[in-house]
Amino acid sequence: QVRLVESGGGLVQAGDSLRLSCADSGRTFVGHDMGWFRQAPGKEREFVAAISWSSGNTEYADSVKGRFTISRDNGKNSVHLQMNSLKVEDTAVYYCAARLARLGNIRTVGGYDYWGQGTQVTVSS
Repeated sequence: QVRLVESGGGLVQAGDSLRLSCADSGRTFVGHDMGWFRQAPGKEREFVAAISWSSGNTEYADSVKGRFTISRDNGKNSVHLQMNSLKVEDTAVYYCAARLARLGNIRTVGGYDYWGQGTQVTVSS
């Protein structure tokens, strides 16, 4: 079973950068699409970014496009989210997610099989 653990969250100021990481010491991410989602207080969990296993293609929410970059290191069984030019509205709990690689919308919360426990990102003004 995939067990995901996020790290790298914290408290930063607007304009700063953070790099989130997601790892599973139990197995590799081979054959899995990987995604990052976030959930702010009182809001639904939303898509942030994803990377396809088969093609390596990436997708981003419009709100983070040009500021965030998702990448994966299959050799180290990890996936990362580089977040630059952070804004107050980026404040949320960020979750790493994995699903067995397949066709279909890679942006939907319900399409993922495994989730991490989340890491808090707080951006102050």
